[in-house]
Amino acid sequence: QRQTSCGLYKNLRNPEMFSIATIERWARSLKTYIVALYLASRHPLTPWHAKLLVWLIVAYALSPIDLIPDFIPVLGFVDDMLLLPIGVWLALKLVPDHVMLECQHRAESLSKKSLPRNYALAAVIVAAYLLGGGWFCMKLYKYVETSFTNIQ
Repeated sequence: QRQTSCGLYKNLRNPEMFSIATIERWARSLKTYIVALYLASRHPLTPWHAKLLVWLIVAYALSPIDLIPDFIPVLGFVDDMLLLPIGVWLALKLVPDHVMLECQHRAESLSKKSLPRNYALAAVIVAAYLLGGGWFCMKLYKYVETSFTNIQ
């Protein structure tokens, strides 16, 4: 089994070992896992399907824009508390153990400043929000328009 600096990965493979304290420790070390996954996505021994998932997770984690904005009560933190950890957990299962171990050691030595920002993904997410909002407004307008014409 893969051994990490905090020894949490072995608990992820054994559902009986889950506890609130373990989940809290793992959530605190999520940033190190994301950096390690970024490094794993560039490793030549990582399979392509794992690289694809890792790129999506890392790009989303480094993006300045959330899928669900944080100012929305309760739902705003769902992506931070559920989606991102579940994605990281799944990616950890897909990346080979020896690759992940090597990348975790490298991630612990890197500083946060050396990570790239993903402005291209931020632009895609903004465009998706704008398109989705525009589509919703058009549908709402048509619904309201047909409702008022049926009344008259």
